This record gives sequence, structure tokens and C-alpha cells, in this order.
Amino acid sequence: MTRKRLFSLIVALLLIALSWWGVAAARTGLVTRTFSDKGLPMLYVAPQGSEKIPGVLVAHGYAGSKQLMLGYAHVLAHAGYAVMLWDFGGHGANPAPLERDSLQQDLNVAYAALLEQPEVDPSRLALLGHSMGSGAVMSAGIRNPDRFAATVAVSPTGAGVTPSIPRNLQLQAGSWEGGFVTNAQRLLAAAGGENDNFAGGRARSLVIIPNAEHITILLRNISHQAARTWLDATFRIQSSSNYIDRRMAWYALHLVAWLLFLFAVAPAVADPATTPKAKVHPLQSLLGSFLAPFLASASLLLLSRMGEIDSLGGVLVGGAIGIWFFVAGIVWLGILLRLQRPTLRALGIGLGLFVLLWVGFGAMAQSVWLQWWLIPARLKLWPLLSLACLPWFLASGVAQQDAGVLSRVAWWLWQSVLLVGGFILAVYLVPQLGFIYLLLPLFPLAMGIFSFAGSQLNNVWSYALGSALFFGWAIVAAFPLAS
Repeated sequence: MTRKRLFSLIVALLLIALSWWGVAAARTGLVTRTFSDKGLPMLYVAPQGSEKIPGVLVAHGYAGSKQLMLGYAHVLAHAGYAVMLWDFGGHGANPAPLERDSLQQDLNVAYAALLEQPEVDPSRLALLGHSMGSGAVMSAGIRNPDRFAATVAVSPTGAGVTPSIPRNLQLQAGSWEGGFVTNAQRLLAAAGGENDNFAGGRARSLVIIPNAEHITILLRNISHQAARTWLDATFRIQSSSNYIDRRMAWYALHLVAWLLFLFAVAPAVADPATTPKAKVHPLQSLLGSFLAPFLASASLLLLSRMGEIDSLGGVLVGGAIGIWFFVAGIVWLGILLRLQRPTLRALGIGLGLFVLLWVGFGAMAQSVWLQWWLIPARLKLWPLLSLACLPWFLASGVAQQDAGVLSRVAWWLWQSVLLVGGFILAVYLVPQLGFIYLLLPLFPLAMGIFSFAGSQLNNVWSYALGSALFFGWAIVAAFPLAS
């Protein structure tokens, strides 16, 4: 190992340790409890040694989880609130199906569990929810105005709000999610417009979070603090907390550190002598990659006319994404007409790459924003989704093999354009897959990580196997289970 790579290894290990310390430090002074009641997975966060403090129910959105809402939980808990989070049916660690009435049923279970916590004052309760969860908490606040003193709806959907119910309603929307801004404005008008009558329960407000869209709004300190300030005004609390949730920054550092670790150790595991070569003409690669998204999107349209496509593969929407990658990959590979047999060493390195990406991306995600540990109902779907993604990554690996830095950057940009454009076309053809729109910003990030990993190993099968196993895991972890 060269001095440069040895230095990189030492720095990577130090950054990994530092990032874990940063995430752990966010829990200083807090008590956390994880439990389940009536099959509902829940997570409770509150200040240590507190008594008779306000309680808040925090509900996630579609394809979210209790972990994704932890930013609000930590900010509120450090400010003196007891917070209960949970996984709706089909989400996170909850294997139960997501049904029409299950949102309110799950919220009621979480409400009963919150009342049982010794730190909570049952006479001072509030609600906070995002997207799908916003509809659930607004409905709960409307049905039980004497139970909940305030409701915060982030990226709100719909509810029958009035000037008097729910009590003390705050609406939030990101400036980059235009549809939700419009919906929030409509709700504000129906609720009687801006009002600061907290004592009468008629306070109303709309907060536009700048430079935020449907997912990043959950990570913005402006959103967290706006919710806290609203609840402080409701319960007449003068909080001195200056806590800012920086766990995502530590998480990003953790991921970068593991990629640096890969840079340091890759030469020790890669074996250029056994690297299968599959040279193809650049125009052949470009043609295959260009045609692939069109045919993949057309296949989704065809399947949608044959039945319900949004629940294929056992996960809502995620199965359709897997089918898109499979068809696109097969088309691209078919035009390349180049793929050599894998060696056992290459497959072993691919498994090692999966483990590295799984730890680097997911180990901390479990404590920061994503239910990364797969419950059995999800784990059995992982091989299928990974196999579906494999052809795309094989074709991508063939196209990029032996490419220089500038060429790999160009391929990363090209793949990002293909994926974003291809899925926009897919949603246009099959509108019921519209949730994919919210995920488009993630594709360039994911492809950048994979491209970097591929540049370190320079082996088609190692790159493809590790990337496909990881991407399949991410799909199964993130999307709701089909009923």
C-alpha cells in the first residue's frame, strides 16, 4: 500500500469514528425507547428526567418511516417535548398492509402508547405530520379538537379544515414543491387565513421553507424550528434550547469516509490480471443507453394496461422501478453484445463492494433517516429486485471499463440524464407512478457513488454485482410493501 493510500485509510477510519460520535452526541440528554404494540413499531424520544411535559405525535409520509422524521423529534425533545414516532402499515418495520382506515388506527395506537409514557402530560398534546402523514394528523385534529392543542402539517395533502378546527394549525411547504405550496394556500384560506389567536385555538400560519422540496424539507432546520416555535407558542413555553439537528451532515461525512476507505483498499483486492475485458465502440454504448429508457418506459405502459403495475414486485412503485431497470439493462446489453463470464474472484469482490456500500450507506441510516434493517417480509424480496437491476449495471460497467476520470464523469452525467429523463417519460406514460417524481434528485447521487466505486475496481462483474445488490436493497428498504 502506498503512503497516499495508507494516509487515506487512516483518515477514513478517523472520519468514520468521528461521524458516529457526532450522531451519538445528538442523543445526549435524551431517553429513547423502541417498542411495539398491536404490531405497530414505535420509537419514543424525550428529555431525560422530565415530568409532565407536552407530548407530540409525529407521522411520516408515503414511502417514509419513523427514522425519516427524527429531525423533528430531536429538535422537539431537546426543547422539552416528548415525541412518539411510528411506522404506518407497509412502511419501515411494519409488515401490515396499508389500508384506507389503517392510518387513523395506527395513529390511535401511537396516541395510546404516548399517554402511557411517564414523562407525558396527557392534557398537553400536539400533532405533526408530513405529506400522507399530514392528512392523518389534520384528520385526527379535526376529529378530536379537545385532545390535541396544535397541528403542524408539513407538505400538506387534504383535510376538511375550518377556522376553528383543527386547533392552532401551522402549514409548511417547500418552495420547490409547487403543488404542495398551492395546496397549503388553499388549506390556509379554508382555515380562515393567518391568525395568532393561540389561546382560542384559532391560530393559523403558512411557512414556506426556501430551497426545499418534498424530501429535503424534512432535513431543514428552518422547518424544525418553525414547528418548535409554533408548539412553544401553543403551550406558552419559553425554551432555551439551541439544538440544531446536524445528523445528516455527520451521515454524509460517514458515507464519504467509506468511499475514501474503498479508494485506500481497492488496489489490494483488485486483480488486473483477471479483469475481464469487454471493449465496445463508444457509439455502440451511446446508442444502447439512449434507446434503453424509451423501451423500458414503453414496457411499463404495456404492463399497466394488463393490470396494476404500482404493486408489482411486492413493493409499491419500487417494483415498477425494478422492471424499468431490467428492461433498460437488457436492451443496453443486447446492443453492446459484449459480456464475458465472471470469475469467482470478481464475484467475491462484488460481494465485498456490496458489504462496503451497505455499511457506508445504511448502517448509520438506521439511526438517522431510513429503516435500513429489512424485516423478513422485505428481505425475501431483495434477491428479486437486485436481479432486476443487474442488467443495467452490467451494461454500465461494460461501457465504463478502462475509462479515464473525465470519461467516467461524462458517463455519470449521461446516465443521470438517462435515468431522470427516462423516469419522467415513464411517469408521463403511467401517471400512477407519479411518486417517482419526488425521487428524481436521488438518481444522480446514487449513480455518482456507483461510478466512483466502479473506477476503483475497474471490473464489470464486481461493479455490477455490488451495485445491483445494494440498489435492490435500497429499493426494498425505502418503498412501502404491497398489500
